[in-house]
Amino acid sequence: KKWKQLSRLQRSVILFLFAFLAVCGVISYTSMGEAWKSITDKSLDDQRTEQAIPRLKLANPAVLPAPQKADANHGDYPELSLQKPPKLPHVRRGPPNLQIKAPQRDTRPKTRHDTMRAVEELVEVDKVEKTEKSVISWRGAVIEPDQSTEPPSNKIMEPEKPSSVEAEDQKEPVPINERQLAVIEAFRHAWKGYKDFAWGHDELKPLSKSYSEWFGLGLTLIDALDTMWILGLKEEFEEARKWVANDLVFDKNVDVNLFESTIRILGGLLSTYHLSGDSLFLEKAKDIGNRLMPAFKTPSKIPYSDVNIGRGTAHPPRWTSDSTVAEVTSIQLEFRELSRLTGDEKFQKAVDEVMKHVHTLSGKNDGLVPMFINTNSGQFTHLGVYTLGARADSYYEYLLKQWIQGGKKENELLEDYMRAIEGVKKHLLQRSEPKKLTFVGELAHGHFSAKMDHLVCFLPGTLALGAHNGLAADHMKLAETLIETCYQMYAQVETGLSPEIVHFNLHAQKGHKDVEIKPADRHNLLRPETVESLFYMYRFTGDKKYQDWGWEILQNFNRYTRVPTGGYTSINNVQNPSNPEPRDKMESFFLGETLKYMFLLFSDDIDLINLDKYIFNTEAHPLPIWVPA
Repeated sequence: KKWKQLSRLQRSVILFLFAFLAVCGVISYTSMGEAWKSITDKSLDDQRTEQAIPRLKLANPAVLPAPQKADANHGDYPELSLQKPPKLPHVRRGPPNLQIKAPQRDTRPKTRHDTMRAVEELVEVDKVEKTEKSVISWRGAVIEPDQSTEPPSNKIMEPEKPSSVEAEDQKEPVPINERQLAVIEAFRHAWKGYKDFAWGHDELKPLSKSYSEWFGLGLTLIDALDTMWILGLKEEFEEARKWVANDLVFDKNVDVNLFESTIRILGGLLSTYHLSGDSLFLEKAKDIGNRLMPAFKTPSKIPYSDVNIGRGTAHPPRWTSDSTVAEVTSIQLEFRELSRLTGDEKFQKAVDEVMKHVHTLSGKNDGLVPMFINTNSGQFTHLGVYTLGARADSYYEYLLKQWIQGGKKENELLEDYMRAIEGVKKHLLQRSEPKKLTFVGELAHGHFSAKMDHLVCFLPGTLALGAHNGLAADHMKLAETLIETCYQMYAQVETGLSPEIVHFNLHAQKGHKDVEIKPADRHNLLRPETVESLFYMYRFTGDKKYQDWGWEILQNFNRYTRVPTGGYTSINNVQNPSNPEPRDKMESFFLGETLKYMFLLFSDDIDLINLDKYIFNTEAHPLPIWVPA
């Protein structure tokens, strides 16, 4: 009966198979009957199953290749070879009793690591099937775009929450070292002054044991939140959180600067939300973000510089209808991230329109931009003056960082960044005497000035970050020469602290150093830019000299700016060790940036704010790099 239910082909195949096995001696005629019964039974069972579920097939084994970097295939473009980060010791070291983790969904079946791996594997499979032409070629460097030509999606997930600690984060924390302990001590000393004399106010005046107000929104406290988290200062953090919960109110009739409030307040709240997972900070971020939106209600969509966050009105400065280019193009990381977290596209749409508009403007000089832009016409003003210092600096920084934040898909940003760096090389680089230091000067109507702001010392770190993300190798070489110059801006000064502005000697003169300082420029505001770049350079090269240089700077801050009763102060004269002329003001960025970068610089743990997962805003607040959905 069973035999008759089989097809003629099936019966022929079975007979041949058994005959062959019997001849070869593999099976005996006795066992043939048992085998026959098993096979025919199985065959019939399979037939019944196929009739019940016609499409049923055996599960396929995994076919994806081993995880690789999604952008590692540049075989068609030999001109560009991606720069690999150095192999530093890969150890997890979180602050005491705290784990630094980006928030994650509660209901997600996979870890973030698994999701990233799966995406990378799919991209690799896709690359086998497709070849895409490069779209950006700049002076011999060909950058292959991401496979997707679409910009990052504005359709955002619901706000994420931290999940249980992943396996990769369960490593035993590595004890912090002595230099990091010194940074913690410095922070606590500064925090003591703020808590005792300026609690809840914008900035500490440590000498007079009082405070100053700018916006009346507790700038120093908000700027320092994520620093406390990273340093592991649980008690101080919880105390500050209570103030945010109970006393931080944005419904005030007060004008705030759009740029400063975005990078310090919005950036600080978003960063703290990501590190802590506490939704309080996201709610506050949404509040201030909404209150800043009236700034974009201009004829050109180029935002006004000032917003009244209580009345919902905005205006330019009283003396001009211009905004500075750096200010309107250095708020994007924060507003884009706010859209990603809230699902409200208006924040990202507003700041993306600014970047797209600036991309199309005339008045650039080989990628270099003027310092001012008119909010009515949307055009550059005060043409012919180009600098990487004040009023233009972070424009260049945010070109690269937005490209990285969005998954390296927005090619206009990368194109503008690459052009700008070439413009710097062509127009602004010179070498000083006698040490032949490479520095970044300024150009005014065709005339070169050997003036360099300390602010420009963000550039070595930005160049190194670009090289780490696969851009031209000569960017890292330029970063290495420029960070040496920034260090010399400290080392050649009597206090070992850099002035706000230096002028470099272009001609050798007996008894003269490379660095010249004018009386109006010899103040130090406890700025972070050099320490910031030292952090990037050490993280990407592992060269201990960068840690040593940072240690010298910290010691000199302690020597010349520390106030015994609490806090640190800006000084007026870096050339007078016996009387540096304290200014009685501690800027919020000393806690928000300078000491944070110091702590990270002295760490050997690349997972302490991993630069493949986080991007720092221009106030040193880390925000997550977007993982493709």
